Amino acid sequence: ISALYMDDGYLFFQINPIETQIRELKYIDLELQITEGKQAKINNVTVEGNTKTNDRIIMREIRSLPGQLFKRSDIIRTQEEFNRLGFFNPESLGVNPLPDPKTGTVDIHYSVEEKPADQVELQGGWGNGMFVGSFGVSFSNFSTSGIGDKSTWSPLPTGDGQKLRLRAQSNGSYYQNYSISFEEPWLGGKKPNSFSVAL
Repeated sequence: ISALYMDDGYLFFQINPIETQIRELKYIDLELQITEGKQAKINNVTVEGNTKTNDRIIMREIRSLPGQLFKRSDIIRTQEEFNRLGFFNPESLGVNPLPDPKTGTVDIHYSVEEKPADQVELQGGWGNGMFVGSFGVSFSNFSTSGIGDKSTWSPLPTGDGQKLRLRAQSNGSYYQNYSISFEEPWLGGKKPNSFSVAL
C-alpha cells in the first residue's frame, strides 16, 4: 500500500493497522486507518560527490524532476540509471528526500562517489614460432569538450560520458593492427541517440 501511494505523490501519507477484534482465538480483524495527506511536488533536485563527471551528464539521467509529482518508482529508476553509467560506486549511492509538509513539496538529494571507469588491457601469446602481443586502453568517461581545459585531464579529458578506445596488436613486422573507436551516447545532448565511429 505504501508503494502504491508513494508512486502517486502521497509522500506525507500514513497507514496505521489496528486490531479491532480477536475471534475464536484464531481470527484477528484488522482495520487499516489511512491518512492520505497532500500530494507532494518536487521542488529542488541536487547531486553531490561527482568530482569528474559533469553535472549535465548526471542531470540527464534523473527521472524525478522539479515540478513533477513525487514518485518512488522514479527515484528507483534514477538510481538504476546512475549504476548503468558505470562511473559511480553502487554501494555508496544514496538518495535523501527532504519533505516540507507546510509547502507540500520535497527536495531530493542524491549522493554519489566516483570510481575508476577506465581499463587497460595487455595480452601476449606464443604460437607457430612467433610472439603475438596486444595492448588496449579504454576511457569510459571521455570529454571532447574538455580537450582545451587542462583541469579535466586525468590523464585525458574526462566528464562527458563519451567512450574512447585505442588498441594495437602485432607480432613484429609480419602483422600489425591498430584501431581507434569513439562513442557519444547523447548526440546533440537532448535525447539518448548514440553516435559512434571506428577506424
